[in-house]
Amino acid sequence: MSSPDVVIVGAGVEGTSIAYALASRGTADVTVLDRDAIGSGGTGRSAGIVRCHYGVPEVAALARESLEVFQHAEEILGASVDFEQVGYLVGIGEDNLAPFRASVAAQQTLGIDTGEIGHAEAAALWPVAHLDDFASFAYEPRGGYADGYATAHAFAGAARRLGASITQGTAVASVEVSGGRVTGVTLADGTTLATPTVVVAASAWSVPLLAPLGIDLPITPYLVQEVLIDPGQDLGARPVFSDMVSKQYVHQRGHELLFGDSGGFERPIPDPDRFPSHAEDAAIERCAEKAMHRFPGIEDPSVKTTSTGMIDVTPDWNPIISATPINGLYVAAGFSGHGFKIAPAVGRLMADLILDGTSSVPDVPAETFRFSRYEEGSPLLSKYPYVGASKIR
Repeated sequence: MSSPDVVIVGAGVEGTSIAYALASRGTADVTVLDRDAIGSGGTGRSAGIVRCHYGVPEVAALARESLEVFQHAEEILGASVDFEQVGYLVGIGEDNLAPFRASVAAQQTLGIDTGEIGHAEAAALWPVAHLDDFASFAYEPRGGYADGYATAHAFAGAARRLGASITQGTAVASVEVSGGRVTGVTLADGTTLATPTVVVAASAWSVPLLAPLGIDLPITPYLVQEVLIDPGQDLGARPVFSDMVSKQYVHQRGHELLFGDSGGFERPIPDPDRFPSHAEDAAIERCAEKAMHRFPGIEDPSVKTTSTGMIDVTPDWNPIISATPINGLYVAAGFSGHGFKIAPAVGRLMADLILDGTSSVPDVPAETFRFSRYEEGSPLLSKYPYVGASKIR
């Protein structure tokens, strides 16, 4: 290998998006290294939901900018990301009505196409759903879902066409530092690759990679479990539904419905490489109970299969997109389950930080996702926290 200008560790959707953004700005000498394959980590297991409904304005703004890429991926990236723009519906209970309305108003101020709708409109969007226990709803007509694996490959392909290099099956053993600045990376086979700039975008695996350098990333791997249910009938194209009363989310995946729990059923795991390959019985039962309550109009549902994954969680459930105290070393990790929705704009933000030291992303100051905010006692929290769901809003 040559000595690239930038080495990116991790070929998930964040790493490939960063590579594309850098190459788009003329930094063609970019190398992405992954111990496995493009999109083989959390990206390939993502539910792929696309939404802008966030109580942290800067996260909402990243999602807004990313939506443009999802919607026009073939034009921008030259490949499909399998984006289904079916819309995004969120329903809330009476206890969250005030923060919900404040959050929706703030999103509209940012130019996000969203608005409050009533029960009749929501029932037309999801006619098989029981909606009486909701106080209100918001609907984003431009939301939907895409495919994480396809999106990572689309970014990777576009980056390669601009001159970037992506090497799979190549693990990074350590980041090399001398005199307070990055000098390169050492691979698992002992090879050293010289570079002045390293971006670590390796999810929870970023923690052990940076710990020897005295950088203690406050990231914990969490287990996520999802259930795919066959409704036994044609439901038509329905929007992604975020149920903030039952604490679940659902979207179509082909003919089936993908259900996930958003009520704190995630749990820390000690090793990001070791977690169940199928959802546990308790998770399946919990999902089935919630699904039966919310969708009584589905006459003959059955569990088709289950899936599991790992998300990298920070103390405030928001990402670190930041320079570090070591010159030339950057981190894009700790996305806490939100990474896919904002990945296209994350690439742009990180390219800005590396090349300019500032941000060109509208409504997203460069310091928002700084690593130092935890030491400063300034976590990034929702301005409009929902009861029982502040971490995802």
